[in-house]
Amino acid sequence: MSEHEHLHIYDGEPLQEVKEKPGWREVTEGGIIVDAGNADLYHTGEWRTEKAIWIEKKCIQCMLCWMFCPDSAYLVADEKVVGIDYNRCKGCGVCAQECPVDAIAMKEET
Repeated sequence: MSEHEHLHIYDGEPLQEVKEKPGWREVTEGGIIVDAGNADLYHTGEWRTEKAIWIEKKCIQCMLCWMFCPDSAYLVADEKVVGIDYNRCKGCGVCAQECPVDAIAMKEET
C-alpha cells in the first residue's frame, strides 16, 4: 500500500484505519449459515428482476417447485401448492425450469 492509500476495517465498531491489509485470520466472518433449512428467515424478494407466476390451472401438484425452490417461496396447504410468497421469491427461475407442465412462468418485475 502506498503512503496515500488508507484502508478501513468495519467490524461492528467505528471504522478503524489500519496500515496493512488484514490476513484471512483477521477478517470478520460473514455469510455463516448456522442452521440448516433457515431460508424462510430471509426475505430476498426485493431485489429480483423477474418473478415466478404460478398457473394453477396447469399445475399437476407434483411439488417439484416447492422441492427445488431455494428460498421456501412456495406456499403449501394440505400437501398442495396454493401460491407463492413474493417476499421470499428472488426470481431465480429454478421452479420454472423444473416444472414438467410449464405451470410456472417467469415475468419481468415491474
